[in-house]
Amino acid sequence: MTRVRDRTEDFKDAVRNTAVSLGYNESKLAAILASFIIHKPRQHLPFTKAALTTLESIGTLEQFIIKHRKDYVDPHRTTEQERDSIEHEVMAFIKACKEQIDLLKNSINDEDANTKGWLGIRGDNSNTDTVAHKHGVVLILSEKLHSVTAQFDQLRAIRFQDAINKRMPRRKPNRVANSSSADSSKMNNSELGDTNEIQSEPLRVQQQLLDDETRALQVELSSLLDAAQQTETKMVEMSALNHLMSTHVLQQAQQIELLYEQAVEATKNVELGNKELSQAIQRNSSSRTFLLLFLFVLTFSILFLDWYS
Repeated sequence: MTRVRDRTEDFKDAVRNTAVSLGYNESKLAAILASFIIHKPRQHLPFTKAALTTLESIGTLEQFIIKHRKDYVDPHRTTEQERDSIEHEVMAFIKACKEQIDLLKNSINDEDANTKGWLGIRGDNSNTDTVAHKHGVVLILSEKLHSVTAQFDQLRAIRFQDAINKRMPRRKPNRVANSSSADSSKMNNSELGDTNEIQSEPLRVQQQLLDDETRALQVELSSLLDAAQQTETKMVEMSALNHLMSTHVLQQAQQIELLYEQAVEATKNVELGNKELSQAIQRNSSSRTFLLLFLFVLTFSILFLDWYS
């Protein structure tokens, strides 16, 4: 069994001698020798840095939602203004993450457009794989952001449902109050009618007109209150539907991204098929030339043998 010898010092001596012969001073030589021990950190590409920044932003958003979940859902812990402030901050986070993802998509599209030739065909297969990898990174980031926004959608749905439940039971007490006020007004009118029998006729007519105006105002105010409550409920429902629509738009964007990935892969397969067809045409032409040459040589050989005999 042969003994293994450590040649590290010999390698360092060779590097030192080569550096001295090239005119390196002691500081540069020390830096070269230190690079063997402490490796420099790998420099990330701008796309990778932007993708990591976007991932950190999405993680920060998820931690923020988890931290303020109870404050947002429980109406006894915070006020409406505080919950609106939490929702505003979350929407600002989501908008910033979407903008970062859009910037990544635009950078990929620009790079893809710059690498195409004048016929729209890519010349380098490795670059095609890099573009497909970047599209996959963007798709993963979009799915991560969608999962985080889905968690916040659930919290918003709970809040909207609580708001609707608070608004709906208010109508019955209002109507009961209106009916009780109407009954009291009737009782007052009857009492006034009894007293007005004793009073003069002009006072009775004036009191009757005031009672009619009071009833009309009560009916109008009750109808306006019901209309305002219905409008508020519809606005809450419209806000929930609007957010659900934005969520579906994000899902469609992810599906379009997936379709684009499939289109890129199909284009790559078509390019490979064209190469295979060109190689098959070349092989066919070479085989045809060989066959013609073989037939010519065979014919010449037969004629030569016939002449020789």
